Amino acid sequence: MRQMLPTELKDWLDDPAREAPVLLDVREPWEFELCHLAGSQLMPMSSVPARIDELDSTADIVVICHHGGRSMQVAMFLAQRGFGQVINLAGGVAGWAAQVDPAMPQY
Repeated sequence: MRQMLPTELKDWLDDPAREAPVLLDVREPWEFELCHLAGSQLMPMSSVPARIDELDSTADIVVICHHGGRSMQVAMFLAQRGFGQVINLAGGVAGWAAQVDPAMPQY
C-alpha cells in the first residue's frame, strides 16, 4: 500500500491528462464540516466495513484523515480486501493545509 504526499496529490488533481482518484475522507462528520478537500467523499472510519460495497475495488482511492493515522488503517483494511489501488494521504488534511492550501481551516 502506497503513501502520497499532499503536494503529489495536488499535482495529480491538477493534471487534466490523469483521471482523478476517489478522495475517501474517513474522518467524522464534524471534522469534515470544518475542512475537506473539494470533491472528497465522507465515509467515517467506523462505517467503512458496512459500506465497503459503495467503493470500486478497481479505482484509485486516496484515503484521507486528519494526520494520516486513521486513513492508513482504512487503506490497509481496503488493501487486505482486494482493493488494488489504495493510497494513504501522508499528513492528512493537516499536511494539505501546511503544504498546499494555507487558507484551509485547521483544527
